[in-house]
Amino acid sequence: MTLDISSTLVKELRQKTGAGMMNCKKALQETNGDFEGAVKTLRQKGLAAADKKVDRKTVEGVVNSYIHAGGKIGVLVEVNCETDFVARREEFQELVQNIAMQIAASPEVLYVNSEEIPEQVFLAEKAIEAEKDDLSNKPPEIKEKIILGRVEKTLKKLSLIDQAFIRDANITIDELIKEKISLFGENIKVKRFTRYTLGNK
Repeated sequence: MTLDISSTLVKELRQKTGAGMMNCKKALQETNGDFEGAVKTLRQKGLAAADKKVDRKTVEGVVNSYIHAGGKIGVLVEVNCETDFVARREEFQELVQNIAMQIAASPEVLYVNSEEIPEQVFLAEKAIEAEKDDLSNKPPEIKEKIILGRVEKTLKKLSLIDQAFIRDANITIDELIKEKISLFGENIKVKRFTRYTLGNK
């Protein structure tokens, strides 16, 4: 027997995830009407589909600005997609605005992703962790694992796509972008950003 799902619930799920109407209905049926379960199912499917598109070229997009806190913080961000058609879509513009707001709210973030972080930053963090007192009595191989784990955690704070989304802490910026890749059927990449703070050079 197929579970009867209300159109209101389907519509609400579609608004939250951006997935198609039939996919929303199917996800709700698969989870016996569990809204949060359906959100999780759609996200997992969307992220899997998005992963297949991440190597495609992105030559269109927009540069967006965001001014926060009474003009004391400003952000410029460039987000790329594959076609001008997607770049003009309201949902894409909203995504870029949300990313700009995320950058404004994340003073520690300096890079788009962890791959951009220079090796000297990694080595400097590793040296700091290696000197910490709580590791002095650990065997070398255990000590190395702990150091690398701590360094990775620190470096993630510097990476935009690893941040929890300020409007939904259950997902990262990376997952947010992949949701939109699934929605648009196009690859999307944050190319670069600059964050300005009044009085800072």
